[in-house]
Amino acid sequence: MPRISAIGKYLDQPLLTAKINKNVPYMLTLGAAAIFTDTVKKSPKDERRKSALKIGTTLAATAISAAMAPKIASYVTGRSVSKTLSQIKKSNTEIVDEYVKNNNVGEQLQKILQKAKTKVLSLKEINKLFSNPEHSEVANKLIPPPVSVGSKDIFKEIGWLSVYGAIPVAGGIAGGVIGDKLTEKKWKDNVPNKLKEGIYQYLANIFLCNIGAGVALGVLEKMNIKSKSARCLGMLGGILLTGVIGGSIIANYIGKKIINPLVSKDNKPDTRTPELLDLSLHTDDIATISLLSGLKWIEPSLPLLYSISGYRAGIGYRNNKEKG
Repeated sequence: MPRISAIGKYLDQPLLTAKINKNVPYMLTLGAAAIFTDTVKKSPKDERRKSALKIGTTLAATAISAAMAPKIASYVTGRSVSKTLSQIKKSNTEIVDEYVKNNNVGEQLQKILQKAKTKVLSLKEINKLFSNPEHSEVANKLIPPPVSVGSKDIFKEIGWLSVYGAIPVAGGIAGGVIGDKLTEKKWKDNVPNKLKEGIYQYLANIFLCNIGAGVALGVLEKMNIKSKSARCLGMLGGILLTGVIGGSIIANYIGKKIINPLVSKDNKPDTRTPELLDLSLHTDDIATISLLSGLKWIEPSLPLLYSISGYRAGIGYRNNKEKG
């Protein structure tokens, strides 16, 4: 089995994905703790207590909402919830026991299959498991091959991703507003920037990118293009057009025409321009493309990626000099 294929199979092991999923809350906590420590440390000494309360509330709300996002998004959209570690172990045990009972399995493969019941297989073991076509049936049951999202399910999956991304952003804004209310007399003055940054993060970095990928995939489906490389390039093009280029324009327009008149005391120009971190946040678009292409191993990274957008919304980040 080619090494690249073996790596793909290794990453797509349901047990590995479930283990990462289980540890996402801990990773979010560690990340939040690092940002909290660094921010408070950089604050003036007489402001550290206030800064700790404000930033702590924002980070806590963002991390909690990001950790809860998968289940909430699945509930809202009707998408099935990912299996737990114990459920996968039970399923793997049943698959292996049934296969071993009904087939002639050599000692070496027997050891690999018994391990696959409850543990993640190594690259070497993955290679051995998939190198024998005779046992492809059990191999593909334990580690199902990626199946691209079809045209009928494209927008259901896009809807799930979009609700998923909205939850950490909303959580970040809520946490930021609460933090300001606890520490600032004029806390309402900070609300417009949080709303505008939230809209910017959601439209430019999440929602419109998802729409672009979905539309592109739909067009490719209609054209009966099955090549995975062509589909990936097509989705990337859709993301660039709708999210990276169009998202910034639309988000700034909404901030200027709707948010400012509703909640801001003035209506000064407030144009949020993309910067390096914003571009790096489009890593989650690679996750979108991977998920639509049937690769499930990238899914556990979504809470971590979306929480960055949530945190930036929570602090009301603006890179322009004038505050709107």
